[in-house]
Amino acid sequence: MIKIGIPRGMNYFDFFPLWDEFFTQLGAEVITSKKTNKDILNMGVLNSIDDACLPVKIFHGHVYSIKDDVDYLFIPRIISIQKSEYECPKILGLPAMVKNTVPDLPEIIDIEINLRKRKMYLLKEVYRAGSKVTNNYIKIRNAYLKSQEKYNEYKILLNNGLNPNNIIEKNSNKKGEYKNKHLNVLLIGHHYNLYDDYINMNVFTKLNNMDVNIITPNMVKEKEIEFYISKLSKRMFWTSGKKIVGASMYMINERNIDGIIFVSSFGCGLDSILIDMVERESKIKNIPFNLITLDEHSGEAGINTRIEAFIDMIKWRSNDEDYFSTYG
Repeated sequence: MIKIGIPRGMNYFDFFPLWDEFFTQLGAEVITSKKTNKDILNMGVLNSIDDACLPVKIFHGHVYSIKDDVDYLFIPRIISIQKSEYECPKILGLPAMVKNTVPDLPEIIDIEINLRKRKMYLLKEVYRAGSKVTNNYIKIRNAYLKSQEKYNEYKILLNNGLNPNNIIEKNSNKKGEYKNKHLNVLLIGHHYNLYDDYINMNVFTKLNNMDVNIITPNMVKEKEIEFYISKLSKRMFWTSGKKIVGASMYMINERNIDGIIFVSSFGCGLDSILIDMVERESKIKNIPFNLITLDEHSGEAGINTRIEAFIDMIKWRSNDEDYFSTYG
């Protein structure tokens, strides 16, 4: 049986159920790397360029950890997943970066996903990926259709509040785990920061233990994101940026939240703009905002202190000093 390796990083939390279903339907064995740990981080730091952000370094570590166990590595070059929008440059160039930095790699399936081009182009790329397992065009087409159904189900579960890790690991019974808490906090950031518990040092668990109901951009419907993003003076042409800013604007203006925590990785070019946009909107509506910036040197004690202090200040302000401005 052909083994297809999928690294547990970058777009893993966005599309893994889609890719997993596609290759499984074709009869391949899908192998994912282990959850991020210190060894994977260290391997990533050693096998990537110094200027790469933390998620890219960790992705390289995941590649290194499974490269000897698979026949192919699946690392698509994702350019655009919506019309007139793009992914960030590090995602566009991910296959090339891996090829030129990690030694002794198996063949990489680096299909191009670009919805700015005609649908026929995407279908050709899908067939190119499937042909590594079988040359049966009908089987590849059916696998593609099945994977689309699986992906749509995945998006619905995300919108209903489930954590991607729980869905992927078949722990869907955890729906509502973060409901009926004392505070509502919007936790935002790119998915590879939000849902990798090693990168964010278990921020979900920390907040949940502090009696916090966690809201993420996945819980905001697409039509609401589109409505608020349309209010910007210029078009947001980054797909992930649109989701982060649009969801934040919706939650801020609907006043369903007590605070915002933005989880970012040091050196992220997109975040340098997105953080400013979200923080400006939160200031207008007087909603507390906290930025947590992470890199490979971040210590958990410092993160704990920042989160605890932020939540304590929200509670204090809400209970005793609600007439004070959040920003001085």
